[in-house]
Amino acid sequence: MKKTVKKQEIAKAINTLENYYKKHRKPTIRRTSQTKDKEKAFKTLIACLLSLRTKDKNTEIVSKKLFSVADTPKKIANLPIKKLEKLIYSSGFYKNKARTIKSVSEVILKKYKGKVPDTESELLSIKGIGRKTANIVLNFAFNKLALPIDIHCHRIPNRLGWIKTKTPEQTEKELEKILSKKYWREFNSLFVLHGQTICKPRSPLCSKCPINKYCKKVGVLKSR
Repeated sequence: MKKTVKKQEIAKAINTLENYYKKHRKPTIRRTSQTKDKEKAFKTLIACLLSLRTKDKNTEIVSKKLFSVADTPKKIANLPIKKLEKLIYSSGFYKNKARTIKSVSEVILKKYKGKVPDTESELLSIKGIGRKTANIVLNFAFNKLALPIDIHCHRIPNRLGWIKTKTPEQTEKELEKILSKKYWREFNSLFVLHGQTICKPRSPLCSKCPINKYCKKVGVLKSR
């Protein structure tokens, strides 16, 4: 498929998804970044770290619980690790997440005077922050053009036949070539929603999919 044709198909598919999900509630991390809270960048970062290997509803519950007690780098850095673990217990992998969240908060407090840095290099220099998290913070909290690629954003474009990649890092680079920048801002939220509701890893709901006609169904063995 020629790149120009692919871009046209991608535009049609994304426009269809945007219309389909316009009334759906956005994922927790995206909603966190759209508040007027002065700590929204920090909360977006922490919510993203909490979201690892858990469902969005758990991320929302745990984020609210944590932020009701500690919602700044200083407050989280001052929390005893056991209390932090207890607050985020239901997010899963709570011990690792607690150590990471506390460490990241301490670095932001000491090195960046309590303000989340707004550059890729600075964010990635903080132990515990990977590319997906850095790009989410840049895109969502600071309105900078970046493509946050999680498992849904990696899996679905490959299933659609837009790209053929093995890692999220490869997917980010390939999508940058074929995805119009006007779609970068909401790409992550849109594909997370689609991955959670219809385009599931196993037995996707192809019969209900609004972009079924655009999908090559690469690797789909069973659908509903």
